[in-house]
Amino acid sequence: MTKVSFKEMKKGTKEDYLLLDKHEKKFVGNTAERILNFMSTLTNTLEGYQVSRLEHSLQTATRALRDGASDEMIVAALLHDIGDEMAPLNHSEYAAAILKPYVSEKTYWIIDKHGIFQMYYYAHHLGGNKNERDKYKDHKYYKDTIDFCEKWDQKSFDPDYKSLTLKDFEPYVKKIFSRKPYSN
Repeated sequence: MTKVSFKEMKKGTKEDYLLLDKHEKKFVGNTAERILNFMSTLTNTLEGYQVSRLEHSLQTATRALRDGASDEMIVAALLHDIGDEMAPLNHSEYAAAILKPYVSEKTYWIIDKHGIFQMYYYAHHLGGNKNERDKYKDHKYYKDTIDFCEKWDQKSFDPDYKSLTLKDFEPYVKKIFSRKPYSN
């Protein structure tokens, strides 16, 4: 059998679902490669910045690596804005959803909330509340998210910064996405 027999899920057989499960496991196993391929396309994004979205991501991850961050945080830093292309109004949640099965609760929370925390640097220039992040001031990962934004994300728009390449981060991405999923 190469394709399922059903046209409605409720009419599927055990054999149908065993076939799909086999294909899904193979597909899930190739997640790192799909992510790396997608990241490589982020060279022509949002107008106005001095660096591409890919270069911003590489700079953020390079800074995390050079600061001695964990492998999962390095990968999270690399992927933190992966949602900008498809979900510009909720890019943080998009990136966090991709990472969620493979990272700790802390890393997930930091990436999920970093967009709100980044507003600290610009919201007041656009009539918004730069202190929107303060609604989380009692959260256990509040300071960690401030640190992520301050030390790595907000300063990674520098055309003169010498970042590592996407190829340099391949082993980190493959390692994290080959983990047994967390049960967050």
